[in-house]
Amino acid sequence: MQGHIGISPDARTEIVATLIRLLADTTLLSHKTRSFHWNVEGMWFASLHELFQKQYVALDENLDALAERARALGGKAPARLNDLLSLANLADDGNASASAREMLASALADHEFMARQLRPAIAQCGAAGDEASADFLTGLLHQHEHTAWMLRVHLAD
Repeated sequence: MQGHIGISPDARTEIVATLIRLLADTTLLSHKTRSFHWNVEGMWFASLHELFQKQYVALDENLDALAERARALGGKAPARLNDLLSLANLADDGNASASAREMLASALADHEFMARQLRPAIAQCGAAGDEASADFLTGLLHQHEHTAWMLRVHLAD
């Protein structure tokens, strides 16, 4: 059910499609991060195990918020995992046998990828007059940039 909130039906459809793609990428990133949490080994196990857990918990909260925003604009959130995976742009390159350093580098690349995806999405929402979605996505951008910075610092020599 859609109400009249000042965003054209065509713009809503396009924004919902963008939100669903972000939902798909976030689903994959959450799963990859959870896999890293489960499988990290080595000298920094305890701190990385905790770091990855904090990250997937935050990502899971974002999943719910993305789905709810898409619903608020009249869309439907995909219910099947296969549908989400088919919509994802993020590479499914999670490797349970990766070293801790490789896991950190993969997570860093993924959060940077998400930041790059969010910037045009924010502009799209702003151009359509959907300041609420633009603001919401700006918050997600901040989270991904902050997480990328934290991962980058872990990788510093």
